[in-house]
Amino acid sequence: MNAETSLHLPAGVTDPLEVKACCAVAYQSDWARLLLGASFHPGGLALTERLGTLLELAPGVRVLDVAAGPGASAIFLAQRFGCQVIGIDYGAALIRTANTAAEAAGVGQLVRFEEGDAETLADLADGTFDAVICECAFCTFPNKRAAAQQFMRVLRPGGRVGLNDLTRAGDVPENLRGLLAWIACIADAQPLDEYCRYLEDAGLRVSLTEAHDDALARMVHDIRGKLLGAELLVKLKKLDLPGADFELAKALARAASEAVKEKRFGYALIVASKPV
Repeated sequence: MNAETSLHLPAGVTDPLEVKACCAVAYQSDWARLLLGASFHPGGLALTERLGTLLELAPGVRVLDVAAGPGASAIFLAQRFGCQVIGIDYGAALIRTANTAAEAAGVGQLVRFEEGDAETLADLADGTFDAVICECAFCTFPNKRAAAQQFMRVLRPGGRVGLNDLTRAGDVPENLRGLLAWIACIADAQPLDEYCRYLEDAGLRVSLTEAHDDALARMVHDIRGKLLGAELLVKLKKLDLPGADFELAKALARAASEAVKEKRFGYALIVASKPV
C-alpha cells in the first residue's frame, strides 16, 4: 500500500483538509464538550492512566500527545507521572483552551500545547520524544500511514507509542459512513490488526494490545442519555446549542449503540516501540 492508497475519506468528501477542518470545528464546540466530557474518549482518564503506566512515564520523560483536544489527558499525565508533555492539535481554539487549562492546573511548566497536523509534525525534530500518545484520534486521520511514520520519526530509539482507538469487525454499516460519523470516530474505525500494521509498516514493533470494549459501550450509552437531556433543556430554553440537529445525532447514536451491541465496534489499546 502506498501513501495515496492509505488516504481514507468519508462518503462525498474529496479533500482531506475538509475532514480535518470539520473535525477541528466540531471538537471545539459546546456540543462536543457536552456529549464527550473532558477527556473526549472512551475510558476517560482511567484509560489514560493505564496508557501512561504501560509507557513507563516518569519525571523527565518527554511525551508528545497527538490530537490533544482540550488538553485533559496531557494535563493529567503531567500531574500523575511528572512527565513533560507537548500536545498538538489541528484546532487553534482548542490549543488556546488547553494552554489556559494547563496554567490553571498548575502544570504550565510541564505542559504546553501547539497547533499542528498529526500527518506532518513539521515543527518537531527527529528523535525528540520518549513517548507518543494518541487517544481516539488515529482513526480520524485521512492519511494514517503518514501519521504512523511521523510517530516513528519523532521518537528516540527505544521510545514507545501508545494508542487507544475504536476498532471494527467487518464492514462499517452504511448509516455510519458519513462526515458526522467520521467526526464521531466511527466511520473509519479499523480492525485492530490494521492499526498494528500501520505502526509496524512505519518501523515500530507492537508489543501489547488490550481490548476495552466495555469503555466504548459505556460512553455510547452515556451519550444517548446526554442527548435526551440536552434536547429537553433546549426545548425548555435552559440550554442554547445553535445548529444542533438532535434527530440526526440521535439516529447516529442509536445506530452506533446497535453496532456496539452486535460487536461490530470495539475499543483497543496498543503499545509499540521504536527499535534501539
